[in-house]
Amino acid sequence: MKIEYAALSDLDYLVRRDGHVTAEILRAKIEWQEIIIIRREDQPVGWLRFNYFWDEHPFMNMLWLDEPYRGRGWGQALVVWWEEQMPIRGHRLVFTSTQSDENTQHFYRKLGYQDCGALLLPDEPLEIILMKNL
Repeated sequence: MKIEYAALSDLDYLVRRDGHVTAEILRAKIEWQEIIIIRREDQPVGWLRFNYFWDEHPFMNMLWLDEPYRGRGWGQALVVWWEEQMPIRGHRLVFTSTQSDENTQHFYRKLGYQDCGALLLPDEPLEIILMKNL
């Protein structure tokens, strides 16, 4: 397992799997070092994508692992690596969110994230906002 900031050579992998943002946005986020890739034998098998809440606090938008790598600690390794990088970039507080009907909320709580709010959009499950002091 190797974790590092994504490179432009990872763009095709990300475009094929991340249907939430455009290729142009993914390219920019790679250049801004806002996507972290996890690799197995030099091949990407997952990523963590983030931006900034209130333009100040890192907010994890997407944590993804290809199916064969789920439930093996790789997601936790990605999150921990991201959390270790954020103080280097001057941040001591990070955020993420998950829907109330997803088990992911328990994953984040086990990693020390605490509920700090919620967002309720029409016809959507409650979005739980979580934070962690680093």
